[in-house]
Amino acid sequence: MSDALSPLRALRFEATIPEELSASLLDWLLLEDSMTKRFEQYCSRVTARIVREGFFESRIVLPEADMLPESSRYWLREVVLCGDDEPWLLGRTVVPESTLEGPELALQRLGTTPLGRYLFSSSSLTRDFIEIGRSSEQWGRRSRLRLAGKPLVLTELFLPASPLYREEK
Repeated sequence: MSDALSPLRALRFEATIPEELSASLLDWLLLEDSMTKRFEQYCSRVTARIVREGFFESRIVLPEADMLPESSRYWLREVVLCGDDEPWLLGRTVVPESTLEGPELALQRLGTTPLGRYLFSSSSLTRDFIEIGRSSEQWGRRSRLRLAGKPLVLTELFLPASPLYREEK
């Protein structure tokens, strides 16, 4: 596992929405629309830097596996999402191999395209839930999304330079 994403893996998810969260933080953390699209309101260009991408055997422990159908392999994509080249978010996507059929094969070929640009262009996208998490003073979230009914899990950690924190100051 790469050190760059250790804060993302350190996220601890809350059973309920923490009471100390302000309305503006909740607006970000519970956003149903594309985070990429939201970030684009605060910069000229949103890009994804790939940290790690590829298939992983199910024997490797993935914390998201219990939220997905059992699979012999999972597609894992870890990125740093940047606004005007400044790191704003760590993202991790886990996709069971069975989801990667038909048009959803494009999930393997995103390259540096932010995941949100692909996901939110689909008319078949639904979200099952959003869980709020915390890693020391940073906030994050985890969602199970479905493309044409096929699941994937997306975990996001907002980095200190993220506009989410700017609105709090």
